[in-house]
Amino acid sequence: MANFFLDNRDIRFLFDHVNMAELARIQELDAENGQADYAPTDEADTVDNYRRVLEIVGQVAGDVIAPNAEQVDEEGNTLNDNGTVTYHPLVQQNLDTMGQADLMGFTLPRKYGGLNCPNLVYTMATEIVSRADASFMNMFGLQGIAETVNAFANDEIKDEVLPRFASGEVTGAMVLTEPDAGSDLQAVRLRAEQNGDGNWVLNGVKRFITNGCGEILLTLARSEPDIADGRGLSLFISERDETIRVRHLEEKHGIHGSPTCELVYDNTPARLVGERQRGLITYVLALMNGARVGIAAQSLGIAEAAYRLGRTYAHTRQQFGVPIEKMPAVAEMVTNMQVDIEAARALAYHTSWICDHENNNLRVLEGGRRELGDEEKKQRKQLSRGYKRLNSMLTPMSKYYCSEMCIEVANAAVQVLGGSGYIKDYAAQRYLRDSRITTIYEGTSQLQVVAAIRGVTSGTFEQFAGELEQKSYDDPALAELKEKLVAAKQIILETIQFVKTQSSAYVDLHARRLVDSAIAVIVGHLLLDQATACDRKKVVARRFITSRLPEIKKNCEIVRSGDAMPIDEYELLAGPVPSLD
Repeated sequence: MANFFLDNRDIRFLFDHVNMAELARIQELDAENGQADYAPTDEADTVDNYRRVLEIVGQVAGDVIAPNAEQVDEEGNTLNDNGTVTYHPLVQQNLDTMGQADLMGFTLPRKYGGLNCPNLVYTMATEIVSRADASFMNMFGLQGIAETVNAFANDEIKDEVLPRFASGEVTGAMVLTEPDAGSDLQAVRLRAEQNGDGNWVLNGVKRFITNGCGEILLTLARSEPDIADGRGLSLFISERDETIRVRHLEEKHGIHGSPTCELVYDNTPARLVGERQRGLITYVLALMNGARVGIAAQSLGIAEAAYRLGRTYAHTRQQFGVPIEKMPAVAEMVTNMQVDIEAARALAYHTSWICDHENNNLRVLEGGRRELGDEEKKQRKQLSRGYKRLNSMLTPMSKYYCSEMCIEVANAAVQVLGGSGYIKDYAAQRYLRDSRITTIYEGTSQLQVVAAIRGVTSGTFEQFAGELEQKSYDDPALAELKEKLVAAKQIILETIQFVKTQSSAYVDLHARRLVDSAIAVIVGHLLLDQATACDRKKVVARRFITSRLPEIKKNCEIVRSGDAMPIDEYELLAGPVPSLD
């Protein structure tokens, strides 16, 4: 099989295009290396190490994970009578291989056996793994659990747990959802109580837990029974034992290699992570932000796999004496697939870049590893506020945009293959099945839009777009496209002023149109920047921008129309509730 990093020209282009040396510098600033066998000598060595790591990920993905994917999808994992789960042997092989390659502590400090890679490089690796098998990403991509432990747990827990994560000895799960607490995590009811010895124990049920059979579980539980909302929740860490039983493995539409578990806790010993009452408000929100970027990367990987299958089929399949790619309708589908992937990748990677700057700035500001002067501390606090505000908009945008794109590309791949795409002889149907979950877990697309619209209407989008507009272009064609984006931004800002005169329900009703429009402007600028380094990207940027400008205009006209019929005439338009009898 091919190396899934080396054969992807766009990932390699972006690796070279971004200022990876700057990222390496801030990543290595006050890095916790401990007694690690290796630490880079300078920025160039660090960047070279990132590249070599991605080459290893690409090789493992191509040689091991991808060839295993079909059988894993068909056979899945096994729930045992004693409430444990046995991974499919090929899933276990994937895990073992990644562990042997030292890839399971991707972002952890070297002192724990990790690679200390920035989030951007991890996003690239996650996309590569997801292209090979989206379901396996749900184990490789759960390294955010270890990041949360590293960020918020005490040294005793970190020293005990993190080396085991980095070596691949253990996997984990973030245990949040309950039967009656899905998107509304403030409704979590699983109980955390202190026994006579002052030790914590957990009791209750959790549902839809990805890799809930993992050895290390981070569990959101109600530690304050008298506080009904999110302030009464704390985060706990537990080690799998006989007090945690997998009661059910979900039979899912896709991602069959990823065990999704219903868990029962019965006086399960647990330790508090961080402080009481900050479980949801601080720790889980940080965990979910990272997870949402991970789903954006997973979406890119699925879409990349689907595109490659569709592109190859369109080139080799002949009808009426010519390859079907010669037919305009098919040619448009294939080109749209590729442009849409590159657009989404630009947004996700830039979001990861900003996340790295936010995280590393906070690490220096709050880590206490060196004394900061008053001026530097003031500057870093200001940077922290700016990064947080920007990421609060970009993170949900990325998860929403990439996952919706993923479904569209996977669906187009099935259409390109026609009848062959609908049968199991080809992987197109698996990509489509796997894609469908990406708009649902870690917060539905609707919730991502609700989160992103705040940044769009509060001035964050206007400020960020203004910063992107500062770049000038010598190429007249690029300069003209930039001016069109500037004009489109003005249309969006005028529309925002209109919705501010309407009810909050009206804003929510049309939020998706405004978020879509804002994303189009942001991505357009990102592609223009890429076009300065690659002639082909000039064509990509032109295709993306010229196709999105009419959509921005249409969306804004609909928003300014005042149409609220889905709310005002809901009963009439939706019709009566159907009888289930």
